[in-house]
Amino acid sequence: MFGRHNKLDTSWLGSVPFFRDFSEDELGEVASLGNRVEAEDGAELTDQGRFGDVCYVIVEGSANVLMNGEYVATVSSGSMVGEMAILEHRPRNATVVAEGEMVLVAFTTQDFRSMLERSPSANEKVLSMLNARMSANRDR
Repeated sequence: MFGRHNKLDTSWLGSVPFFRDFSEDELGEVASLGNRVEAEDGAELTDQGRFGDVCYVIVEGSANVLMNGEYVATVSSGSMVGEMAILEHRPRNATVVAEGEMVLVAFTTQDFRSMLERSPSANEKVLSMLNARMSANRDR
């Protein structure tokens, strides 16, 4: 399901939309914490109801978000998935399945928390994304 795991390069990270506004120091911090992974078509990134220990930033490709087996949305480059379960210490809200081959940056729970503590840009980006997601959920 998942292919190579590679350490990250700061110049490559700087080209990823999610990390575009990060300083060189912050990119270096992210590079030391995350791993570049590849996912095959149909790979399950998260599994609804299960506790997870990793979250992802989508670099290339897209994935379908399913809740209770029902399609909810498609997420693509620049999106983060799996962070809610890590932040809130609870089971996954949704199942996320790769729609074609994907390139992702993966963070373990500990590395994700370290990134948020050490990088103001990461903290701001994740909070902004969570606020937007909560607003969208309220509007449904």
